[in-house]
Amino acid sequence: MTGTGITAAAPAREPAPGLRLTLGNAVLGRPGAPVLEGVDLEVAPGEILTVVGPSGCGKSTLLRTLAGLLPLLDGRLSQDGAPAEGPGADRALVFQEDALLPWRTLRGNVELPLAVRGVARAERRQRADAWLARVGLAEHAARLPHHVSGGQRQRAQLARALAGRPRAVLMDEPFGALDAQTRAGMQQLLVTALRGTGATVVFVTHDVDEALFLGDRVALLGTGRVLDVPRPRDRAAHAEPATVALRREILASLGDRPGP
Repeated sequence: MTGTGITAAAPAREPAPGLRLTLGNAVLGRPGAPVLEGVDLEVAPGEILTVVGPSGCGKSTLLRTLAGLLPLLDGRLSQDGAPAEGPGADRALVFQEDALLPWRTLRGNVELPLAVRGVARAERRQRADAWLARVGLAEHAARLPHHVSGGQRQRAQLARALAGRPRAVLMDEPFGALDAQTRAGMQQLLVTALRGTGATVVFVTHDVDEALFLGDRVALLGTGRVLDVPRPRDRAAHAEPATVALRREILASLGDRPGP
């Protein structure tokens, strides 16, 4: 195992609709160019695992491997104990770029993956409208993506991901391009939208405060450590001694100098 891997066991949890994702002694990257080696990681059903690390350490590679877009170079990847090969409808991937089709309305974009899966027209319309309402876009359902703000496009992307009822949502810095106020709103919206779905979430971010607010645990890619986050989830908790200490620890792992 190299220093770029992760070794951590997931906490014991009650069964949930979310996937249990497991990497065992895995080598990640592309043929001839491994990025991570000796990775042992278990993501518990229904948890939000945030992933932080220096640029170039393999965060996006990890996410794309879990999504099935990059095959393992060695080792094993399983979901609920069974080998996982290739992408699947039970794992949704959300990028920083909203990836909405510009010629389809927001409703049409949310409906699209449901249509591809053969969901009946009436049901996909109902599910799309329900999720658009849940993320605060009911009044914008008939608008094209370029007629709404960046934050609204990300809301639509989140609705599209969750409308398909995935058991795992893999998020690659989805709020990184948003301004601070919009980003904070999207973080809270994500927590609210996930409530009751049971979905497992792996969320890659460069933002330590975002990782602490969203994550049940934080994986420090490049150190082999996964840390529990104090709860309850509350922005006011950033001043609590346990959260302050954890923030300093994460910043130190990134090579950043903690602030006061």
